[in-house]
Amino acid sequence: MAHTSRVNTGTADPGTRVGNRWLLVAAALLLQLAIGGVYAWSVFGRALEEAAPWKLSKVSAALPFEVTIGMIFIGSYIGGRLQDKRGPRLVALAGGVIYAGGILLASLANGADDLWLLILGYGVISGFGLGFAYIVPIAMLQKWFPDKKGLITGLAVGGFGFGAVITAPVAQRLINGDPDDPTGAFLPLGLAYLVAALIGASFFRNPPAGYTVPGYAPKAGTVTDGSADYTQGEALRTPQWYFLTAILTLSVSAGISLISQAKGSAVDIAGYSVTGAAGLVGALAIFNGAGRIVWAAVSDRIGRMATFAAILLLQGVCLIALPHASSTAVFAVLAAIVYLCYGGTFGTMPATAGDFFGLKNAGAIYGLMLIGWSLGGVLGPLLAASLIGEEKAYTVAYTTMGVIALVAVALTFITKPPQGRGTATRPPSA
Repeated sequence: MAHTSRVNTGTADPGTRVGNRWLLVAAALLLQLAIGGVYAWSVFGRALEEAAPWKLSKVSAALPFEVTIGMIFIGSYIGGRLQDKRGPRLVALAGGVIYAGGILLASLANGADDLWLLILGYGVISGFGLGFAYIVPIAMLQKWFPDKKGLITGLAVGGFGFGAVITAPVAQRLINGDPDDPTGAFLPLGLAYLVAALIGASFFRNPPAGYTVPGYAPKAGTVTDGSADYTQGEALRTPQWYFLTAILTLSVSAGISLISQAKGSAVDIAGYSVTGAAGLVGALAIFNGAGRIVWAAVSDRIGRMATFAAILLLQGVCLIALPHASSTAVFAVLAAIVYLCYGGTFGTMPATAGDFFGLKNAGAIYGLMLIGWSLGGVLGPLLAASLIGEEKAYTVAYTTMGVIALVAVALTFITKPPQGRGTATRPPSA
């Protein structure tokens, strides 16, 4: 690029040029691949139900994953506020270390009596670190790419969705080496996550003050001027923040109900082998990652709310149909669409929040909005596991989650951008 303004990390860093902004995308993808391994949990969940030292129920086997997703909000809220003030690199590095440390701690759990340790390491510590790191590239890259907000936030979180593509088959192979010790797989995985996260985060930096993209003319109806950027408190005084958070919560609840039970559902509904189901989980993760990019790019063309309406409608229909898919191919197609839509929610929402509230405080505003991810991530798997139960009542479970998604479509028709942005007509400051 011809533009050669230099970059500011929050501390002086004069050696990197604005023209290298695509290098930051690659670095963000590397970090997100590491922390995105969390979506391969169904491989571990099934193993914990079957391993002799564990023999957990479906509900107990889902607990570490639920706690992980529940902790993401706390990490993203704190990480988002810090990265707005201190720059992205330090926060992302710290998040990567905390996340990998939690995974390594989880590797020390040896049986059902150590479930608390698995929840502490994989759930509490790893989940906090995940949220701490996750929010950083989203906020950072929106500042670098105001001309491609939808696409770039899709790419920013796309790596997260693709993380399970790598982790699921690798984890299954490690577990197969010692089926009675499924948590032993966390040791090599944690070390690999640590290296990838540290390499990726080391490149992070914010653009310099006054940075613009040559030739870019913002669309009408978006916050583009620094004076129009909402603070976190101002955003919280608008109904739009709550509508967007509700859409996020309900879409996550629906999609993650399948993600948390994907391996077992493939075996019980469609007759996949255990190894085949693990391979399917990895393949489905491709759609989780791709959905973040595809739907985000689509939203740049057809609008954010039209995109969310399509995402929720497709999720709902496919979840209702899923328990009746006795064919392995039909099951895979329906599950792939659910994963695609689930990923699309995360690819589209950061750009939507940026359109509604501006980019200056994107880390804090969207970081707090991720409470919807935590709420949905806890409620969806818990409700699904409870409804499926030992009787394997998949029809009741997935029909319930599908109806939730369909009902949520109504929210997309009442959610409009805030009117009259600007210092004169924003909500009054506290």
